Amino acid sequence: MSQPLSPSGKHNLILAVNAGSSSLKVAVFKANSPPVRVASAKVERIGARDTQITFMVGGEASRSEAVLASSHDDALAAIMYRVQERICASSLIGVGHRLVHGGPNHSASEVITPELLDDIRQLEIYDPEHLPSELQVIESLQRRLSGIPHVACFDTAFHHDLPAVARRLPLPRRLDALGIRRYGFHGLSYAYLMDHLARLDYGESRGRIVLAHLGNGASLAAVRDGKPIDTSMAFTPAAGIPMSTRSGDIDPGLIEYLLRAAGMTVQEFNRIVHLESGLLGVSETSGDMELLLEREHEDARAGEAVAIFCYHVRKYIGAYAAAMGGLDTLVFAGGIGERAAEVRFQICTELRFLGIELDATSNRDNADLISSGVLPVNVRVIATDEELMIARDVINAIG
Repeated sequence: MSQPLSPSGKHNLILAVNAGSSSLKVAVFKANSPPVRVASAKVERIGARDTQITFMVGGEASRSEAVLASSHDDALAAIMYRVQERICASSLIGVGHRLVHGGPNHSASEVITPELLDDIRQLEIYDPEHLPSELQVIESLQRRLSGIPHVACFDTAFHHDLPAVARRLPLPRRLDALGIRRYGFHGLSYAYLMDHLARLDYGESRGRIVLAHLGNGASLAAVRDGKPIDTSMAFTPAAGIPMSTRSGDIDPGLIEYLLRAAGMTVQEFNRIVHLESGLLGVSETSGDMELLLEREHEDARAGEAVAIFCYHVRKYIGAYAAAMGGLDTLVFAGGIGERAAEVRFQICTELRFLGIELDATSNRDNADLISSGVLPVNVRVIATDEELMIARDVINAIG
């Protein structure tokens, strides 16, 4: 929910920027404690013919319209035109940028300097899917808003201090120099979820928690006593559970097999596991969970895609409960986790042995607490807010 904002009023504002591989989301916050959202905008399907921009200021209803955006620069120009039409740019005191990958050396948000930008450019080899567009947006906004600090907010920072048994990938130690480790992602989302649990003041944030961020990109994280201990994504965001178009964990032997048997190149293999697999690959129709749920009873492939997704999420929940010696709280977040009651039901229905039981009405209504109260594990649905965490990190970084 956004707070009304008088365009003529003087406010200290933070701009939070979340650039995806084909999307751009921006939110404006009053620099309060906690930050208060006053405007937001997003452009999705950048480069497509049906690109849309959605914009909302204060208490107004959101508006959507077609926009020409063949690049992130175009999308940013469209967003900033609408932001600056309603909000005085001189009120901005800082800009925060979500960066998917922080590499081995960045464990917290940092004010962007020329040296940091150079370091981030060196990390493009870690994440060629996201970092180039994120860097493009940073450089463009630094030109537009040059007189205020810009802050890099790394999605990997939440997981930086994983225990060695989870952090180290079982490869030869001589490869450590290449920065190979489990990095984990969706860290800004997980930080928000943990902050939300702490504010509930039921002591849950100090227990044994599985966080499930389920959207087009999807991952799980295990947290015990407030500290991350494991997460399903690894060196890249392609690892872990099946996602909208990503395969998740697969046998590495498939690489050589497909290169030999199908004559693929490495680039073709990467395209398959990143863009043609997961829900889309199994269903052969869509990577959109909402559409697959509509079709699952009439299309066996759609039903199988949903079942495989839920199976792998359920398997990770069980594994993390084993790693933590039990489970106290399960949290669903992300577009699927927050809105797909059927997915939550399929995931949880076989988990009574862990102490999980859903209340059918609460689950159907996407209530905050959806567990029955009969068994000991609390199951929650929390609407995550990565942009809010970016704004908070900017305030902390610039003092």
